[in-house]
Amino acid sequence: MPKIRVVVDPDLCIGAASCVTIAPETFQLNEENKAWVFDHGTEPNGHTYERWLEVTEEEKENIMLGAQSCPTLAIFIFDEEGTQLFPEL
Repeated sequence: MPKIRVVVDPDLCIGAASCVTIAPETFQLNEENKAWVFDHGTEPNGHTYERWLEVTEEEKENIMLGAQSCPTLAIFIFDEEGTQLFPEL
């Protein structure tokens, strides 16, 4: 399964929660109303703004949709080689 790195910039996040609506298995809001990265519904090391995830192609597409829905583009997605997949450069 491919691995992607999902990063939320808490300074850009405004708590719109559109990412949570689209991909709740990957994004949740913390007590500060900032999105953080969830690993398939498990919380191995608490709330974190950055996480490597092993994903299926379908999961990857859904995470990308969640990132694309962010009004402030606060979510960054990278592939295993470190190439930024979203937002596109």
